[in-house]
Amino acid sequence: MEDQPNPLSLPEAPPRRRGDRADRPGIEMPPSPPALPDLDEPQRTRGPGAPPPPPSRLRGLLGYGILLLIGAALVLWLVFRSGPQAPQTGRFQSGGPMPVGTAAVEKGDMPVVLSGLGTVTPLAMVTVKTQINGQLIEVAFKEGQMVNKGDFLAQIDPRPYQVALAQAEGQLAKDQAVLKNSEVDLARYKTLVAQNSIARQTLDTQAALVQQNRGTVQADQAQVDTQKLNLTYCRIVAPVSGRVGLRQVDPGNYVQTSDANGIVVITQLQPISAIFTLPEDKLPEVAQRVHGGASLTATAFDRTGTARLAVGRLETIDNQIDPTTGTVKLRATFDNPDQTLFPNQFVNIQLLVDTVRGADLIPNSAVQRGAPGTFVYVVKPDETVAAQPVTLGPGDDRRIVVAKGLEPGQRVVTDGADRLKDGAKVRLVQSAGAAQPRTPSGEQPATETQPPAATQPGTPANPQERPDAQRRRRNAQ
Repeated sequence: MEDQPNPLSLPEAPPRRRGDRADRPGIEMPPSPPALPDLDEPQRTRGPGAPPPPPSRLRGLLGYGILLLIGAALVLWLVFRSGPQAPQTGRFQSGGPMPVGTAAVEKGDMPVVLSGLGTVTPLAMVTVKTQINGQLIEVAFKEGQMVNKGDFLAQIDPRPYQVALAQAEGQLAKDQAVLKNSEVDLARYKTLVAQNSIARQTLDTQAALVQQNRGTVQADQAQVDTQKLNLTYCRIVAPVSGRVGLRQVDPGNYVQTSDANGIVVITQLQPISAIFTLPEDKLPEVAQRVHGGASLTATAFDRTGTARLAVGRLETIDNQIDPTTGTVKLRATFDNPDQTLFPNQFVNIQLLVDTVRGADLIPNSAVQRGAPGTFVYVVKPDETVAAQPVTLGPGDDRRIVVAKGLEPGQRVVTDGADRLKDGAKVRLVQSAGAAQPRTPSGEQPATETQPPAATQPGTPANPQERPDAQRRRRNAQ
């Protein structure tokens, strides 16, 4: 029995062979690695009822799950920390009736107005120039002054023309004396010829001399009249009534008839006209009314089209159409008592051509255009909408005439129609017939506003408020 090997004893190391490194002088052996622990050692040390440890793969999956949970919690915290989001709005909003504003179809009168761009043009604009040469010795007007026709404006030195007039009058007197003498000789020769005392030729010669002297006297008289006219031109008066512009020349200067600028420009302001254009397609409508004897009212507005400047009447239509623009020119006159219209001023002209009486009127905001054509959304009694095609007539910047498709009293959608479809359920926010401020013309505005809803603690008053503003409001509360 003693010769049998012990199974628990370690096997003996094999004998070193000759020539190993340990036997070689000068060579050190590296330390041997530690012996690996026995895998069955924990099982021997752990009790018989202990559970086995989890595998390493299960521990890795568990770690990934914990990281995912932490990330999801972080995302939820970032989402909900900004507070409630604004409700979804727009064309593709779903759920619940759509809030809309409505207006009723009303009966009324609609003026047919044509608009055109125009320029204020004076009926008379005169550049006052001198008609003789001379020194300007006096200016009797003030710049910007209103003058009447015939008012004294300026004076040119008349002395040279007074001297010329005296000279012409002296020549006239001399030639008149020669004429008188020749006429006396002619009468004497007639007597002598009757007595047969002189030849007939002498009488004929004297008669021709008398006619020559009479021509000379007439020429002298024309010279006298010319000098008198020059003296009249020395006193310059206003040729038309209007407003005096800036003075172009100062007293003391020598003015000539060849001066291009003249002395001053006078522009007639009362009355004044405006030339505007209309498309050629509108010409038959206007011409028919004019040829029928109607007086069409023209209203001038400022550049923005908001301030009314003056009210006048259509005066005339041009005799041809401009082929480059396809428009025709028209002239309207205005009394302009307050001088609100100024020459070369840009204006918007509205020409009242006709008035449609007792028409069905709706706000412009109710008109929709799409695949069916021109239509409106009509609100039914069950608070649903239906797309109703309509035929439109003339209109203005607020209302338009419905020639066909609607009846008075029906309600049409004016606000929120871009989010509707045929048969959609709606909620009337505020009726156009409710108490609202009226416009100066007595019409109610087409736009409607939603009344503010009651707010709860922690809820923003405005659902469209930005998230950062909602967060500040919640922090303050």
